Amino acid sequence: MKINNREIKNFTKPYVIAEIGINHNGSIALAKMLIDIAVAAKCDAVKFQKRDIDVVYTKEELSKERKSVFGNTNGDLKRGLEFNFAEYQELFNYAKEKGIDIFASPWDSNSVDFLEKLNPSCYKIASASLTDTKLLAKVRATNKPVIISVGMSNASEIDQAVSYFNKDQLAILSCVSTYPTDIKDMNLNKIKTLQAKYPEIPIGYSGHEEGILPTLIATALGAAIIERHITVSKDIWGSDQKASLEPRELQEMVQKIADVKEMLGNGELEIQESEKPIKAKLRRY
Repeated sequence: MKINNREIKNFTKPYVIAEIGINHNGSIALAKMLIDIAVAAKCDAVKFQKRDIDVVYTKEELSKERKSVFGNTNGDLKRGLEFNFAEYQELFNYAKEKGIDIFASPWDSNSVDFLEKLNPSCYKIASASLTDTKLLAKVRATNKPVIISVGMSNASEIDQAVSYFNKDQLAILSCVSTYPTDIKDMNLNKIKTLQAKYPEIPIGYSGHEEGILPTLIATALGAAIIERHITVSKDIWGSDQKASLEPRELQEMVQKIADVKEMLGNGELEIQESEKPIKAKLRRY
């Protein structure tokens, strides 16, 4: 699998995706600020979410009362959080100028057509869409790299989704679809299970927990990709803000991911250069 001609399997550290999602709250200015935060933290990519509202949601769902800054119905909210093509073009250009990969999770086939015009570096299939075979086939037809999250999915559902793609086109993220995720539900050993089940596919971690410790454990377990939601502040309006990382947390996470990889070393049974003078001083035989 390649993203902008970089092979994930050969990375010296995990490929870090800053999930902006809908935390931009419908504001281009806030979306650009979040891109800047990801760049400053030295993330590898930013990711958005794209929906054709009238396809993804029923009329009944859209008509439900839900007060927000956009109006009084759920439809007002959902439409208010969507960027149009010109706005997406502006964001893609902005990210590319900043030197960071940018892509999105399409939630329907129309959104794949929309995103294809922007030439994203890859596609992400959200856990909620993992069993949408029409969407999987549409994404497969783009021949772009694909990352799938496997939250709220069992083994057979994951197998079916994986079967839609070429192994060299695919990466899988272990995930739990609760926001934020409770410590008892994280089941980080799913990473090891997925590695054993799909040894030829890069396995990563998409976390929705508070803090960064589980992400660092995922790194130690060999996660090739790390995805975390980001926000300017957990206290601003929005449904995903609480399960997101603020700028300081994001920077700390990226640095500590690099530290974990360095700590793990190569696993060889060898004497470290730093140990040699100690050995010469203390070994008697």
